[in-house]
Amino acid sequence: MSRLNKTLQQIARYPSAVLGLAVIALLIGIAIYTVATIPYSEAIRLWRGGEAIWGDYPRTAQPIWTDWLTSDQLPRSIVLDSTTSPDVEKTIDGDPEASHRQTLIYTFDYPYDGFPQELVIFMQGTFLDRRPHASLTWITPDGREIRMGEMAVRSAETYRPGQDSRLQRRLRGDSAEIGLFVDPEAENRTAMKGTYQMVLDVDLFEPEADVEAKLVIHGQVHGLAGTDHRRRDLTVALLWGTPVALAFGLLAALGSTLTTMIIAATGVWMGGWVDSVIQRVTEVNMILPFLPILIMIGTLYTRSIWVILSVVILLSIFGSAIKTYRAIFIQVKESPYIEAARAYGASNTRIIFKYMIPRIIPMIIPGLVVSIPTFVFLEASLAILGLGDPVLPTWGKLIDDARSNGALFQGHYYWMLEPFVMLMLTGLGFATLGFALDRIFNPRLRGL
Repeated sequence: MSRLNKTLQQIARYPSAVLGLAVIALLIGIAIYTVATIPYSEAIRLWRGGEAIWGDYPRTAQPIWTDWLTSDQLPRSIVLDSTTSPDVEKTIDGDPEASHRQTLIYTFDYPYDGFPQELVIFMQGTFLDRRPHASLTWITPDGREIRMGEMAVRSAETYRPGQDSRLQRRLRGDSAEIGLFVDPEAENRTAMKGTYQMVLDVDLFEPEADVEAKLVIHGQVHGLAGTDHRRRDLTVALLWGTPVALAFGLLAALGSTLTTMIIAATGVWMGGWVDSVIQRVTEVNMILPFLPILIMIGTLYTRSIWVILSVVILLSIFGSAIKTYRAIFIQVKESPYIEAARAYGASNTRIIFKYMIPRIIPMIIPGLVVSIPTFVFLEASLAILGLGDPVLPTWGKLIDDARSNGALFQGHYYWMLEPFVMLMLTGLGFATLGFALDRIFNPRLRGL
């Protein structure tokens, strides 16, 4: 315990180590929060979901914080559901036991400087034989009434004003997203601020018939991380990418480092043909193309992240590190306390695990810490090449989706920059801590 306290005191002397620990603690906190609030099955369901889950979200919308970088207030999404929203007024005109009219009035404030991205009206009709007939009217803050359209409502009906050519002609060639919000008195084409209403008049021809509707006005900004081309909230992938990246990097670094160290110590202590076999296997493994093998497995066999992790550990065990550890263990083997252990009859296993390996653990800790982001970058690189796990939302998968959908060419910089920042933050945290630990455990570097 005293040695641990001494080590922590030495770490506190290096600002870079404190910074690295703070970054790692932040990443671990994000990982714990993610796993606790978004279970694995829920994350998979959300990420693989379509319009049924993300239908209320805008497509490729920037994060809300980008609004802080401009003087304009960019539009947020507005969702008004007749079944839940208090801003929807529902009235019935006539005898509900016969043909009657139902009116839904959607009232909302629009204080934004730009135009919305898209308008969608989702309607659900309840009837037996005769479908209800709906007509839509748009009322602007200055009192103008614009007839949007009319239709027979099925059990599930979706009306997109932006795709209605007749409405576009009534708006003098403007799309619905512009024509319904534009200020006709302004010199420049700007959105009119104020209180809008959408009136949905429904003629019902059966006693038990009913219509519920949801108005969705998609904004230009949404959420802390924005959305992608499938309307998915990128926050889910950024959050779940953290535990996946940390687990992959930590397991790969620990698995390969500890196994390599044990094999090197065993070869040095046993000597003879055991050491020769280990060295020959290492030399053969060192000339094998690491990345092409992973690409081949991901292409021909499976892209499961856990299979890839197992292969990464397997290929890393007999790497060049065995040569380094072997040189260190040869010196440790000649130490007097090893001779003393052999003299009082200690077994080979006890000597290897009790006396040889603990001797060099302080020396390998810095390298172990620094190697963690290496494996994190490897997983992201495979995902960017299209070989990432197709199920898990990860940082590399975000970058791959952004690249394949031309995010940079279309100006959606946030889509690619956010996972890049998370990767750089991970590398910075472990690298600064690893370099500080190297100075602490290697006295020759303390003065540098």
